[in-house]
Amino acid sequence: MHFFKYRADELYAEEVPVKKLAEKYGTPLYVYSYNTLLRHFKAYTDAFNGHPHIICFAIKSNSNTAILRLFAKNGGGADIVSGGELYVALKAGMKPEKIVYAGVGKTEDEIRFALRSKILMFNVESEDELRGIDRVAGRIKRRAPVALRINPDIDPETHPYIATGLRRHKFGIPIEEALEYYRLASKLKNINVIGIHTHIGSQITRVSPFVDALKRILLLIDKLSIQGVKIDYLDVGGGLGISYRDEEPPVPKDLARNLIPLLNGRKLTLIMEPGRSIAGNAGILVTKTLYLKKAEEKEFIIVDAGMNDLIRPSLYGAYHHLLPVVRKKRDTVLCDVVGPICESSDFLATERELSRVKQGEYLAVMGAGAYGFSMSSNYNSRPRAAEVLVKGRGHFLIRKRETFSDLIRKEKIPAFLK
Repeated sequence: MHFFKYRADELYAEEVPVKKLAEKYGTPLYVYSYNTLLRHFKAYTDAFNGHPHIICFAIKSNSNTAILRLFAKNGGGADIVSGGELYVALKAGMKPEKIVYAGVGKTEDEIRFALRSKILMFNVESEDELRGIDRVAGRIKRRAPVALRINPDIDPETHPYIATGLRRHKFGIPIEEALEYYRLASKLKNINVIGIHTHIGSQITRVSPFVDALKRILLLIDKLSIQGVKIDYLDVGGGLGISYRDEEPPVPKDLARNLIPLLNGRKLTLIMEPGRSIAGNAGILVTKTLYLKKAEEKEFIIVDAGMNDLIRPSLYGAYHHLLPVVRKKRDTVLCDVVGPICESSDFLATERELSRVKQGEYLAVMGAGAYGFSMSSNYNSRPRAAEVLVKGRGHFLIRKRETFSDLIRKEKIPAFLK
C-alpha cells in the first residue's frame, strides 16, 4: 500500500499535489513518500518481531542518504555491494555492526575499508575472494567476520536477469561444495566464520522459493554443526516482489509466517535484505509531455524522461503503470511513451492504451522508487533528475538536479590540447 492517490482527479503524494511538485522542482523528478517508506520498513520489523533479526536495506535499490537515514533512525541496517555503498551507508548514520557486504568483485581497498569500519560481516562468494579477505585482514591485523554465500539451486521464477539462485549463475558457492568451503574458511587464521548467506533473486512473487531455499540451508547448518562450525547469523537475502502490473506478491508477514516456524529452537539471528519491497512503490517518476507524434499504426508520446532516468523498461522489458498527474475525461489511444534518448530502446511503455494527453501535461511513472534513480546515468550528456521526499504536507529536496557544468566537473583537458 502506498500514499499516492487521486483526489478529485488530481494525483497526490501524501498531502501534496504532484503537479505542484513538478512545477516547483521541474521534471524529470523522482518523488518519494516518507510514510510509505516507513510503513513498508515497519512491515518487516513487525512481522519478524518474534525472532532476533536485522533488517538490512538493499542500498543498490535506492541509495539516497535521506532515505537511508530514515531506515537508520528506525533501527535498520544495510546490505551493500561496493565501497561506495559502504561510504553512503555510514554517512547516512547506519551502524557498522548492522552492515553486511555482498557482491562477487570486492577489491582490496574495499575490503580494507570495510574491515576498518568494523562491519558485521562479509558475504563471501568464492574461494579466491575468501583467500583475498584473509590476506588483507592479515596485513592490517584484523580477523574478518564472514558468511559464505551459498547457492541453493532454487528457481525463484522471476526474470532471468534478476534470478541469482540457480547453479548456472555467477553468484555464490554451489551448495554441494559448501562443506569443503567452510572447512577451508575455518582453517584460515584471519577469518572468523560467523554466518551463512543465500539470496535467490529479485521480484519474487511466491513464498515457496524462499521456503525451499531455507530448508536446504538449514540442513547445511546442521551438517556444519556436526563438524564443529557454529553459525550465529542466517542471512536469507531479499527479493520479495511488488505489484507493478497485476502481480499479487506475498507481504512480509506471509514470509514470516512461513519462515519463522522453521527456525524454532535455533539460536540464529536472522538477517533480511529487502530493497524493492520497501522502496519500489514508495516512489514515482514524474515526466512532462514534450511532443505528440502520429504514426501509421499508433501514436508516440514523447516525454522528457528517458532510459537514462529509468532504465528498467529498456533493460528488462519491465512494466510500470503510467498515470496522468491530472485526469481528464478523454478517449484512449494506443501509443508508445518514449524519451529523448537516441536509442530505439528508449521507452517507458510500448503498445499501451492510455488516455490522451496534451503537450505540457505530466505523467507519473508508478513503482519507480527502487532501481530507478540508482540505475540512472548521464547518457546523451543528460543531467540526472532531482529527488524530493514528501512527508504529509511537507516536501523536501533530497537531491538537487544536476546541471550541465556537473557533467564535466571531473574532467580535465591535457595541456597539449589547450
